[in-house]
Amino acid sequence: MTPGAQTVGVALCTFNGEPYVAEQLRSIVAQSSPPVLIVVGDDGSTDRTIEVVRATVGDTVRLSVLPEGARLGVTRNFERTIVAVDAPLVALSDQDDVWHPGRIARLAPLFDDSSLLLVHTDARLVGPDGAPLGRSLFDDLEVSPDELALERSGRAFEAFLRRNLATGATMVFRRSLLESALPFPEGWVHDEWLAVIAAALGGVAVVADQTIDYRQHGANQIGVTAPTLSYKIGRVFERRGERNRILARRFAILADRLDTLPVAESVRRAARAKAEFEARRAAMPSGRLRRALPVLRLAATKAYGRYASRGVADIGRDLLQPA
Repeated sequence: MTPGAQTVGVALCTFNGEPYVAEQLRSIVAQSSPPVLIVVGDDGSTDRTIEVVRATVGDTVRLSVLPEGARLGVTRNFERTIVAVDAPLVALSDQDDVWHPGRIARLAPLFDDSSLLLVHTDARLVGPDGAPLGRSLFDDLEVSPDELALERSGRAFEAFLRRNLATGATMVFRRSLLESALPFPEGWVHDEWLAVIAAALGGVAVVADQTIDYRQHGANQIGVTAPTLSYKIGRVFERRGERNRILARRFAILADRLDTLPVAESVRRAARAKAEFEARRAAMPSGRLRRALPVLRLAATKAYGRYASRGVADIGRDLLQPA
């Protein structure tokens, strides 16, 4: 028996998942080291999702299906489902993905390190029929060697202040992380919040192995987009909108939460600085010409390299984006 394997519970969230959820569940119960529990939170499906869930799991693994209620949305549904997983380790699961056979056996023993709070991995991208697309999750996210190096050196928070690198479908985390992470705040997606809180506490690890098939079918509630040249150009020239105001609010919320947690003072300062950086970007004039001087002044502080999702490349984005 793999050490720690029987301490894993699964939080599986569904919504009209009948086309794929059976394959997902079969991949979970067939693990070389199966989980001790699967908790399913269904967000108001109108198809046979729950019927398929019960028929597929049967008595192979202990199953708990949460009572149906009003539609909650992805984050709130995951929150209630995670809370219901009574196991030391929690693995998140989307209804349309497929776990590789040794996922739990590969990840659970990492938690023998008592300082580890959360681990995330790469994933193989597949199409609606399950056929590989020839790309990985880290490929589409353009996760860089420098970002992986930050995580591996215990400096994940520096990377996560710029952008989220951890996708929930690949995560396993220690349930005790919820003592710091609950409640999930408005404006944050559940996996981003769990990852950044774990990073602030110094407990994140990354495994570059692909441990799941991450299905892309056009109806994903949360998915990824291939970073083609046309996509990148489109991002530069999309309207500014509310993005920076949203980021400023989100990171102000994070900074407030960190004030209540046992994190290093440098972590608190960095979170405040990130919120202030995004607030300065949000306050820039809408016109490009009037925006140029504020952008260059902010660039002179070298804050783009520390806090922007694309580093100094976002200087060009702020200069060129239409109002």
